[in-house]
Amino acid sequence: MKKLSTLIVLFVASCAAFAQAAQNPNANSQQARAKLQAMLAALGGPRWLSLQNTYTNGRVSGFYQGKPTGEITDYYSWRTPTGEQRAEYGKKHDDVVIFSGNKCWEATYQGKKPLPQDVCSDYWRSNSYSIDVALRVWMNDPRTIFIDDGQTLSERYLTDQVTLINASNDSMTIQIDAETHLPRSRTFQYRDPVYHDLDTEREEYDNYHLIDGFPTPFSITRFHNGDITSQRYLYKAGYNVPLPSDAFNIDAVATRIKK
Repeated sequence: MKKLSTLIVLFVASCAAFAQAAQNPNANSQQARAKLQAMLAALGGPRWLSLQNTYTNGRVSGFYQGKPTGEITDYYSWRTPTGEQRAEYGKKHDDVVIFSGNKCWEATYQGKKPLPQDVCSDYWRSNSYSIDVALRVWMNDPRTIFIDDGQTLSERYLTDQVTLINASNDSMTIQIDAETHLPRSRTFQYRDPVYHDLDTEREEYDNYHLIDGFPTPFSITRFHNGDITSQRYLYKAGYNVPLPSDAFNIDAVATRIKK
């Protein structure tokens, strides 16, 4: 009964937010921007914006049609705000994947090879709708439209929901914890290149820990059209980790693994 009452209150609040947006779009846009600014401040403000890279070590579990496949792999990842990423798998770190310059490579003891096109497209598409891009690029573009969608539930959390629409008419929706102001989810839609129907991608963030002064989600769950596709659980994290100049160079990685 209590949950039903909460849903009714949220529905009324959402209707009120929609009505306010229709009557005063400028005020609604300002409220949406204020909520995003609060999220940025909660993440670390200027210090977060000046980050050079993020390190995470954890495990990733695979799913198919929302059900666990049983595949669980430990990984070590270094990622920059622009989306460059190096991920290492295996006890000997001898399976390395690199995303850099809109290219996607894998290096093993057999040498290097490009990743499948669908894997590459999925990665760079998801990156273009990331929290990093939302706060570093979309927020600073005067052509971006901001919409305050009111409050809603994300799992068990009460959140403020904000939608951003960029100059290309692409949109993403971010749910922000109403208490901590940390991101709880990010959702976007895109047109399937083969079947041309709309697909929905969603990431949910949970179990935040303070690492080097930055709130870090130790649980990240990814969904495709409502079905879980992967879950990541972190063991460790770090920021501004010193990296060699060839950290994202697939040829250097392949040479090292061969040896």
